[in-house]
Amino acid sequence: MDWLERITVNPEQCGGRPCVRGMRIRVVDVLQLLATGLTQQQILEEMPDLEPEDIQACLLYAVSRL
Repeated sequence: MDWLERITVNPEQCGGRPCVRGMRIRVVDVLQLLATGLTQQQILEEMPDLEPEDIQACLLYAVSRL
Protein backbone atom coordinates (compact mmCIF):
# COMPACT_ATOMS: atom_id res chain seq x y z
CA MET A 1 0.00 0.00 0.00
CA ASP A 2 1.25 3.45 -0.90
CA TRP A 3 -0.05 5.63 1.91
CA LEU A 4 0.94 8.77 -0.01
CA GLU A 5 -1.97 8.10 -2.37
CA ARG A 6 -4.43 7.98 0.52
CA ILE A 7 -3.39 11.12 2.41
CA THR A 8 -4.18 14.40 0.68
CA VAL A 9 -3.50 18.01 1.53
CA ASN A 10 -5.64 20.72 -0.03
CA PRO A 11 -5.29 24.32 1.18
CA GLU A 12 -8.99 24.82 0.40
CA GLN A 13 -10.12 21.93 2.61
CA CYS A 14 -9.97 21.55 6.40
CA GLY A 15 -7.57 24.45 6.71
CA GLY A 16 -4.95 22.65 4.66
CA ARG A 17 -4.62 19.84 7.17
CA PRO A 18 -3.93 16.31 5.90
CA CYS A 19 -7.11 14.39 5.08
CA VAL A 20 -7.98 10.89 3.95
CA ARG A 21 -8.53 10.50 0.19
CA GLY A 22 -9.78 14.03 -0.30
CA MET A 23 -12.64 13.56 2.17
CA ARG A 24 -13.19 15.85 5.11
CA ILE A 25 -11.83 13.22 7.47
CA ARG A 26 -8.62 14.62 8.91
CA VAL A 27 -5.67 12.40 9.75
CA VAL A 28 -5.55 13.94 13.21
CA ASP A 29 -9.16 12.87 13.86
CA VAL A 30 -8.38 9.24 13.05
CA LEU A 31 -5.24 9.35 15.21
CA GLN A 32 -7.15 10.89 18.12
CA LEU A 33 -9.76 8.14 17.96
CA LEU A 34 -7.01 5.53 18.07
CA ALA A 35 -5.32 7.35 20.96
CA THR A 36 -8.54 7.37 22.99
CA GLY A 37 -8.73 3.60 22.72
CA LEU A 38 -11.12 2.95 19.85
CA THR A 39 -10.25 -0.10 17.81
CA GLN A 40 -9.84 0.09 14.07
CA GLN A 41 -13.14 -1.76 13.72
CA GLN A 42 -14.93 0.79 15.90
CA ILE A 43 -13.49 3.65 13.85
CA LEU A 44 -14.64 1.98 10.64
CA GLU A 45 -18.13 1.66 12.12
CA GLU A 46 -18.11 5.34 13.19
CA MET A 47 -16.79 6.50 9.81
CA PRO A 48 -18.18 4.12 7.17
CA ASP A 49 -16.44 5.96 4.32
CA LEU A 50 -13.06 4.88 5.69
CA GLU A 51 -11.30 1.70 4.65
CA PRO A 52 -8.85 -0.26 6.81
CA GLU A 53 -6.02 0.92 4.56
CA ASP A 54 -6.95 4.52 5.37
CA ILE A 55 -6.29 3.96 9.06
CA GLN A 56 -2.95 2.35 8.27
CA ALA A 57 -2.12 5.30 6.00
CA CYS A 58 -2.86 7.72 8.86
CA LEU A 59 -0.46 5.86 11.12
CA LEU A 60 2.24 5.75 8.46
CA TYR A 61 1.75 9.47 7.80
CA ALA A 62 2.24 10.21 11.50
CA VAL A 63 5.40 8.11 11.61
CA SER A 64 6.78 9.95 8.60
CA ARG A 65 6.32 13.26 10.40
CA LEU A 66 8.23 12.24 13.53
